[in-house]
Amino acid sequence: MRILLMAALALPLLAQAADEQLIERGRYLAHAADCVACHTAEGGAAYAGGLPLASPYGIIYGTNITPDKTHGIGHYSADDLYRVLTEGERPDGVKLYPAMPYTSYHLIRREDSDAIYAYLMSLAPVAKPNPQTELAFPYNLRFSLSFWNLLYKNRVQLQSTEGRSEAWQRGQYLVEVLGHCGECHTPRNSLGALEQEQRLQGGVLGGYQAPSLLAEDLAARGWNTDDLARFLQHGISAQGSMFNEMFPVLHHSTQYLPEDDHQAMATYLLGDQPPAPRQIEERALDQLSASAQQGRQHYLNVCAGCHGAQGEGVPHVAVAMNGNTTLRLQEPRNLLRVIDDGIREQQFTGFERMQPMPGFHAALDDAELTDLLNYLRQTWGGLDGDLSPAAVSTLRGETGH
Repeated sequence: MRILLMAALALPLLAQAADEQLIERGRYLAHAADCVACHTAEGGAAYAGGLPLASPYGIIYGTNITPDKTHGIGHYSADDLYRVLTEGERPDGVKLYPAMPYTSYHLIRREDSDAIYAYLMSLAPVAKPNPQTELAFPYNLRFSLSFWNLLYKNRVQLQSTEGRSEAWQRGQYLVEVLGHCGECHTPRNSLGALEQEQRLQGGVLGGYQAPSLLAEDLAARGWNTDDLARFLQHGISAQGSMFNEMFPVLHHSTQYLPEDDHQAMATYLLGDQPPAPRQIEERALDQLSASAQQGRQHYLNVCAGCHGAQGEGVPHVAVAMNGNTTLRLQEPRNLLRVIDDGIREQQFTGFERMQPMPGFHAALDDAELTDLLNYLRQTWGGLDGDLSPAAVSTLRGETGH
């Protein structure tokens, strides 16, 4: 009898421990899926929605996914959340816009969806109404999403894992499904669908380039597996630091993942037998074009104070130019935007941080910026040929300058 009584008393404790374990796994998976980044407004409560997401078709708002029964998902079942994640459809039958990455999440494992559900339902409900999505006609006609989904919803598929390492397989699920990296790093067609034949080959997002994540392209920009894993964990490495849309990915997601996940993601992207990273030798001034030689003075005027006269950078202040991956991109878009717009102060993991970088749009005209870009790209980027002031002017116009 005593044994039966003790067993009866132990059952609720075991159930509670199992629930807590499930919630903790859901917390980890919500970080891996980067849920908070799109469902949290700047300065707002976590997961309470309200973040405006700019698209070519108008503004879409991240919704409240706290367990509030009126404005959030408190009335959802585990089945409902799984349908949202994999089908892009709410319990009331309303189709979600593919800004919610169900095109990648459609491959999420049911047990992972259930763990995320347990975690979200453990949060405090926040009674915050959802802003109204503002899309232009005809994109505001949600019924058209039924046809869009027939064409594009399930086009993201995983490669065969035959002959692949365990780390590669784990990394594939983290990159392609939970992390949904292809949603930014794959170009889209005129209807906003991912161009699967160019999977992970890069795309333009908010005026910046999400660069190619193909192994050969990563290696050409100086990446090896350990540095890429370090970058995902800390947001900074010898190749530079995260900025723009990648910084929130670190802030809300990758910094919370275990080291094995960072290594797995890097292994998947670069492969079990990664290509050798390209080493760049700094070019002397007399080896540069006339435009790039003129750009040296602009570098000394506006950049060298933080990044060093020889591009060596200053630890905890400014990244080095020598080896910086942004300078190696064939497309100058990101380098131009950083110089024009600057970068906010960034707090990375531990005690690592970068001071704010001011924008120099008002200080550099098109010709001066062209010379500076040519100097940076030829000296430390290993790139040949000059950009023209006309091309720089056009790119500035595209980015709102």
